[in-house]
Amino acid sequence: MQLTVNGANTYCYTGGKTIDPAKPSVVFIHGVLNDHSVWILQSRFLANHGWNVLAVDLPGHCRSEGEAPASVEEAADFVVALLDAAGIERAALVGHSWGSLIALEAAARLGNRATHLGMVGTAYPMKVSEALLDASQNEPEKALKMINVFSWSTLAPPPSALGPGTWIYGASMALGRKVLRSNSSVNVFHRGFKACDSYANGLEAMAQVTCPVLFLLGDRDQMTHPKAAKGLIGAAKEHGKRFSVNTVPVGHHEMTEAPDATLQHLREFLQG
Repeated sequence: MQLTVNGANTYCYTGGKTIDPAKPSVVFIHGVLNDHSVWILQSRFLANHGWNVLAVDLPGHCRSEGEAPASVEEAADFVVALLDAAGIERAALVGHSWGSLIALEAAARLGNRATHLGMVGTAYPMKVSEALLDASQNEPEKALKMINVFSWSTLAPPPSALGPGTWIYGASMALGRKVLRSNSSVNVFHRGFKACDSYANGLEAMAQVTCPVLFLLGDRDQMTHPKAAKGLIGAAKEHGKRFSVNTVPVGHHEMTEAPDATLQHLREFLQG
């Protein structure tokens, strides 16, 4: 599905379904150097089980035009504008890694328009080491290899993810290279990491969230270790939010390494 958002052509995967105002809606937001395809199993299932799905390519990434967001706040403004462009009044927001911070900030801004907030592979603050920031700017291939070592706990996914015998590491490397090449004017790798590293409004945003919150964490995650989510979890508890914390026995890319478990947690959360 193509939408015009902030004057730019924007791509959203909808599972092949048209938007139906009578159905509930969910927006899937990817992380750094990813695109809509990382949500393929979860978005396709929900699209065929009663949900409007918008699995978006963020601006300046792959099929979406526009200026790549330089901050979590800019990306959150885009998500709000995306809902307006799609004619969707209320939606669940589900984000992975950088996308989880975008979803958090957007949910805070949307108020009651956000029905659920799903934060997958999240952390706050989401600091990025100087070595990795530098490599993403000056040696992106080296940085891509680094994050793919840190992100995975297995070399091959279950059959329901990308198919039997799929090489997770190689597939992720190929996706990262594709996303990086999709924007010749901006290094979206470094820009995305810088946005994660610079974001400082997480606790305040959580205080403003009005909807239920799901924290879905990988207990072998070396990119956003589960301990790094404790601040946000504590803020949700302090401010009386309705929230749940679930873990899956994988690394940073829960959607690919544990696709069925991730889908099940999301289904139970969204139906609650």
